[in-house]
Amino acid sequence: MKIKTYKESIDLGDGRTITLETGKLAKQAHGSVVVQMGKAMLLCTVVSNYEASKVDFLPLTVDYREKFAAAGRYPGGFFKREARPSDGEVLTMRLVDRVLRPLFPKDYHSEVQVMIQLMSHDEDVMPDALAGLAASAAIQLSDFPFECAISEARVARVNGKFIINPSRAQLADADIEIMVGASADSVMMVEGEMDECSEEEMAEAIKFAHESIKIQIEAQERLANAVGRKEVREYDTSEENEDLAKQIHDSCYDKCYAIAKKGTSKAERSLAFSNLKEEIKASFSEEEIEENGKLIGKYFSKSQKEAIRELTLSEGFRLDGRKTDEIRDIWAEVDYLPSTHGSAIFTRGETQALATVTLGTSRDANKIDMPSYEGEETFYLHYNFPPFCTGEARPLRGTSRREVGHGNLAQRGL
Repeated sequence: MKIKTYKESIDLGDGRTITLETGKLAKQAHGSVVVQMGKAMLLCTVVSNYEASKVDFLPLTVDYREKFAAAGRYPGGFFKREARPSDGEVLTMRLVDRVLRPLFPKDYHSEVQVMIQLMSHDEDVMPDALAGLAASAAIQLSDFPFECAISEARVARVNGKFIINPSRAQLADADIEIMVGASADSVMMVEGEMDECSEEEMAEAIKFAHESIKIQIEAQERLANAVGRKEVREYDTSEENEDLAKQIHDSCYDKCYAIAKKGTSKAERSLAFSNLKEEIKASFSEEEIEENGKLIGKYFSKSQKEAIRELTLSEGFRLDGRKTDEIRDIWAEVDYLPSTHGSAIFTRGETQALATVTLGTSRDANKIDMPSYEGEETFYLHYNFPPFCTGEARPLRGTSRREVGHGNLAQRGL
């Protein structure tokens, strides 16, 4: 049996190439592509339900996994089945999600899963830099409503020269390292770290990455055209009721504006908005609430947002009563906890952080065991955001992706 496959190549301009292939694997997926650079190979599949979920947002899940078999290794430890994702994998998921999510229509509420797997590893290739390209290429082969192709690229400056998708060894000598996500027209995301550099150098690095991304997007377009573009699927759009929207806006906008202008604490303000929302809902019959309950909540939130925005723009006041050129009150205290090696409380307005520091030996280093990287961190920062921080009671399901991402940003900053 002869399998028909389609391939496109991307020349990085320094002897290295990236290839996009489809038609061989994951044919039941709505879109699938294998991205290869050197010996590194990633399989990306995308699937979206045809029925809309009963939510008012896009239920998009991006999952990135590095299989130990890709590097010819077994997982460390007693259990040999690969289970929850590592912090490195979670950070890659967030990088891809950040660029994909805004390009879906706001009224597209069908479940979407983007699954990226490292199937073969190359010591000279950092696979996370290829994940965004793989995701976008797979979506281009699907029938999803998606605005335009994107890609991501890592750029590093080594000895004064910019390199696209450098190896980990090259990164060790780099004074600039950033990951850029972009469409052909616009840069959408920049994340990274560097030694001190000028704005001109930063802009030059972003431009260098963007030029490479444009070439990667052209390859995606060629691949999709060669396969044959699918007609964009029809989907159930969010129901709207202009008369209901006007009715709710007229009945609550001024009251929302008045609550926002009082400059009360977050707890008092939240309670006032909640009571107003219940008051608005009480003005409708049970039949109307059953029929339009979600729309009532949606239009109330929209009117609330408009009132708060108008207060800030027209009168220059924020929700807590501050003017736009005033900062929140700050206070700090050190050595709050007597038994830790170090501790501090930092408070700005109603936002508060309790931090501790612990000194250890070399045996306490954080060992990183991933197919694409083995090493250790002698400094690491963990960030936690429990539900009580926002006065909520929510299920505790372990460390969230958001906590991993924010902790990593703080760690890189320090």
